Amino acid sequence: MDVTALSDAKVGSAGVVERVDLPDEVSDYLAHLGFLPGTSIEVLCRAPAGDPRVYRIDGVEVGLRNETARHIFLKLNSAVTDEAA
Repeated sequence: MDVTALSDAKVGSAGVVERVDLPDEVSDYLAHLGFLPGTSIEVLCRAPAGDPRVYRIDGVEVGLRNETARHIFLKLNSAVTDEAA
């Protein structure tokens, strides 16, 4: 499995959150939304200009700006990324 920043993951890909490298107040807020290590996440879509993107985590759709998503790292599921390519 490849590890990548959430902001670099392609629409249609999925993976598992490995780590969140943000200040405590931001990572605590994201943890309440479900962005915790070991949680599955899907990249659903992006805005026409590319920012923000919408992710599905624990069945909830969450929009994040690329500035935040680039500090969240996940292990991509290779089967999903091969199909999306």
